[in-house]
Amino acid sequence: MSNVSDSRLDRAMGALIGGALGDALGMPTQLLSPQEIRDAYGPVAGFLAPSADHPVSKGLPAGMITDDTEQTLLLAEQLLEGEERFDHHAWVARLLAWEAKVKARGSYDLLGPSTKRAIDLIRAGTPAEEAGRQGTTNGAAMRIAPIGIVMPVDPLDSLVATVAETCAATHATIVAISAAAAVAAAVSAAIDGADWSEAAGRGVEAARAARHVGAWTAAPDIAARITWARDLVAGRSEVDAIAAIVDLVGTSVASQESVPAAFAVVVAAQGDPWRAAVIAANLGGDTDTIGAIAATMAGAAAGLARLPSDRVQALRGIDIADVGRQADGLLELRRAAEAGRC
Repeated sequence: MSNVSDSRLDRAMGALIGGALGDALGMPTQLLSPQEIRDAYGPVAGFLAPSADHPVSKGLPAGMITDDTEQTLLLAEQLLEGEERFDHHAWVARLLAWEAKVKARGSYDLLGPSTKRAIDLIRAGTPAEEAGRQGTTNGAAMRIAPIGIVMPVDPLDSLVATVAETCAATHATIVAISAAAAVAAAVSAAIDGADWSEAAGRGVEAARAARHVGAWTAAPDIAARITWARDLVAGRSEVDAIAAIVDLVGTSVASQESVPAAFAVVVAAQGDPWRAAVIAANLGGDTDTIGAIAATMAGAAAGLARLPSDRVQALRGIDIADVGRQADGLLELRRAAEAGRC
């Protein structure tokens, strides 16, 4: 039996299951424009099956998770099975095995561009330590929640270093590492009881601490972008906040758009995880990933008990009991990390 507190476990589950809710809700709307979403579905307020002609999600059932959640749980399993230090080569092997399964079931189009490119390079013989040096998109940020559950937010340098290790094979650039560090720190702070706004502040600090970690690419500073995006929507009506996110922040797979957008979505939703998922699903662009990140951070602050239980039960492709086992194990690793600092 775990020694972790019930409140921490509730928040860890809130992060993992919240992310799955945002992922599944945005699955049928990803890659579509806001107008295309309205034309195909009307305002999205619950799980829907994708349209028959959807470019990547066609054929999936309503409430189905995608690679966002699958990679998150894959990283969780790697952390639980690894040694004291992150086993980079075992993680690469796990990613390659997972990618083969994704291809076998016909879902390869769901993978993000940086992950696809890196895996193709590794299979072609590029060393795993070099494959991610062009990865600038949001794939690392979307799956990083297990690091936020395992790692205390302080010292920030330790959290950032661990984030960077998990990014090396696919997203080893400053912009991607900074984005992932921001999400991990927000989750970590929430695990310890920070509310959604306080947690976001720690996320900005982590992005700032990571601004020289990784390969340089021509991308803006993530900490500055998150701060700007949050300030942009603060105090606005939800309708005006959504318009600002779409028109000014951006909703593409680029880390500098989608991750600040996710932080802004949490502000627009006032920290409500389900509302954050709903807002993200209607934005257009990379809706499933923005929803997954936003609802992960909001879910970590709110906890599983505040997620809509009927929606949780309607999720497809995820074993809630197994996620509970992972959350429990990740928190045991956190306890050990905290004990090692004393």
